Amino acid sequence: MAGKGQFDQVYQFKIALKGAKPPIWRRIQVPETYTFWDLHVAIQDAMGWRDYHLHEFEMTDPSTGLEVSIGSPDEEFGRGILPEQKQKINRYFSMDNRSAEYLYDFGDSWEHKIQLEKILPREKGVTYPVCIKGKRACPPEDCGGIWGYEDLLEILRDPDHEEHEEMLEWLSEDLWFDGAFDPEHFDTTE
Repeated sequence: MAGKGQFDQVYQFKIALKGAKPPIWRRIQVPETYTFWDLHVAIQDAMGWRDYHLHEFEMTDPSTGLEVSIGSPDEEFGRGILPEQKQKINRYFSMDNRSAEYLYDFGDSWEHKIQLEKILPREKGVTYPVCIKGKRACPPEDCGGIWGYEDLLEILRDPDHEEHEEMLEWLSEDLWFDGAFDPEHFDTTE
């Protein structure tokens, strides 16, 4: 079996944050040998999340046709979750089984749609994983999910809103945003 550094193909995924209007999405390429843990880390990096919270993947197991949950098994939630460090993406994803759901932060419930777009030959000189395209900034952590994020954006657009200064201060305390948050900003190099 090939190690993570030994692979011939890359999987190109589009990851879209469900419910975001206008859309927030990323296009990433990862080695075929990745585990779901590795895919999780690549999604966190590409989206701009900080990995503060629990997560899981849900998709169809092509060998059984049944829906499976893949993540970090946690006794607290009391249901069967396949361990992500042991599940390879190339066992589950194919051009016939292209989609999965990725849930990040069980409280805020950031739901992502993962779509396998292509399986490509490995390109010499490229360091994988790589984010090749995307749109719009990732929402701040702990802002209340997609609905809380929409409320935050509405408050930020209205300098006369009673919570405007409070939200600016909250964002400025977050060193991740360097005191400025632009919801339209996205740069593959960051």
